[in-house]
Amino acid sequence: MSAKNSGRRILVSGNWKMNHTHYEAIQVVQKLAALLRATPLPDDTEVSLHPSFTSLRSVQTALESDSVPIALGAQTCHFQDSGAYTGEVSAEMLAKLNVRYVIVGHSERRALFGETDDIVRLKLDAVLRHAMTPILCVGETLDQRESGVAEETVARQLKAALEERGPEALESIVVAYEPIWAIGTGRTASSDDAQAMSAMIRGELELLGGKVSHAMLIQYGGSVTPDNAGELLACADIDGLLVGGASLDADKLVSIARSGA
Repeated sequence: MSAKNSGRRILVSGNWKMNHTHYEAIQVVQKLAALLRATPLPDDTEVSLHPSFTSLRSVQTALESDSVPIALGAQTCHFQDSGAYTGEVSAEMLAKLNVRYVIVGHSERRALFGETDDIVRLKLDAVLRHAMTPILCVGETLDQRESGVAEETVARQLKAALEERGPEALESIVVAYEPIWAIGTGRTASSDDAQAMSAMIRGELELLGGKVSHAMLIQYGGSVTPDNAGELLACADIDGLLVGGASLDADKLVSIARSGA
């Protein structure tokens, strides 16, 4: 079953990580605008861009001034709305820039910056509190997969972030499955592996939130390219893609976004 035939919308999110100055970011947005004017995306496909904090305002202005049909996203936020947190950016600040999507709990944030399940839950709370959509990242390391606890690990992360949330809150959350061993390594989970874990995630979401699980979007993230995007989006339980390096190039990002048509 293809994502298009499933009746679900598709969300392709470009996570630029620590790349592109604000000048470079504007150039990418301008090229995206030209590409999408020439050939618009399918009606069921949405794209979000997640630049660095220093580029957010520039990207917002470029998107809005040219009416580019792309949503503005952020890569993370602090869980407090304000305070003595030098170097941090709050969800409230992001909301004032018309940010719509915020990545929460990315594996690099967990591994490199010590974000625990408790911190991820607090950040999720903050994003929801300011009426934005969190993209909750979950995934396993290579050691966890090889030791047979991949599903257990992902289920634990989901439960820690989503347990005891009502259907309305759950409907406002996107889940991104990112096999950590496939991020930035050039390795990619097979479409069968990605579908199997995504189906497991939807089953866990059903346990947490009942029928709302069928309305929630599940993205796959892990060395996504124009070459494998179509096969991944054809999986029944994959509703979108969280794209890293390939999203830095406008042509590649648009090609990926059109792969679900």
